Amino acid sequence: MAPTDLREIIRSGLLSFPVTPFDDQDQFNATAFRAHLEWLQPHPIAGLIVAGGTGELFSLTPAEIVEVVKTAKEAQPNDPIIAGCGYGTRMAVEIAQGIEAAGGDGILLLPHYLIGAPQDGIEAHIRTVCKATNMGVIVYNRGQSVVSADTLARLADDCPNLIGFKDGTGDIDTVKRITVNNGNRLAYIGGMPTHELFAQAFRGAGVDTYSSAVFNFVPETALAFHKAFQAGDDATCEQMLRDFYYPFAKIRDRKTGYAVSAIKAGVKLRGFATGPVRSPLTDLTEEEIAMMQDLIDGRS
Repeated sequence: MAPTDLREIIRSGLLSFPVTPFDDQDQFNATAFRAHLEWLQPHPIAGLIVAGGTGELFSLTPAEIVEVVKTAKEAQPNDPIIAGCGYGTRMAVEIAQGIEAAGGDGILLLPHYLIGAPQDGIEAHIRTVCKATNMGVIVYNRGQSVVSADTLARLADDCPNLIGFKDGTGDIDTVKRITVNNGNRLAYIGGMPTHELFAQAFRGAGVDTYSSAVFNFVPETALAFHKAFQAGDDATCEQMLRDFYYPFAKIRDRKTGYAVSAIKAGVKLRGFATGPVRSPLTDLTEEEIAMMQDLIDGRS
């Protein structure tokens, strides 16, 4: 898929980033992953971001990322498959090229590993990864890797396959500068944890789509919120925030890392073999799983 085509598809609807299931030996469970994606497939989305933050990229090996991409392409051949990519520059290049060889359509470039870096270093990192692949690249501002509006504008000029920007910092000032400076050259994606909580605020900064984690286990709810969001139906959005998203966030906020663990628990409660999260994350307690079940059952 041409990067510019991917950019336009991303703008058209909701994005999802599925969990990565593991088996009893802590290996990637391709069968369970395929079953979950096939269950989600009838629900229309603009693309899947596999092996991303919710997909535990930080605990996957490069070889596992490639297997996740291959399985996703088999399960959902008609949807764009974007894969998480990260770590140091040499490893990110290797991962990106492996994703491309596996049939991926694009990458979401997550933060480099551990160390803080100056703006010119971040710029060199992103440019090197862009130049190493023909796929579309989406830059993800989060953690210690935060690209400025000026840096991103230079990169967009120099890298035709840089087609998107995703924000997970909540820094609306930087987001607005980026959308104003780059206009239609980039697709803009909201990437805050449980982004539905922030979607209306980000819309005012020029971000008109986002990725939904809860789509993993309540796709109808996720799509209903996105439809109301696109229509500017703030009353419906706010009702859904009160009835579902704020109660979900209350569970999610009980422990660090539950932004992933709670989603995986939700998928398991819908009948899929997810396995546990990998350390250093931890799974929900039995009490918290019961809270998740009540939340799922209580949807109108």
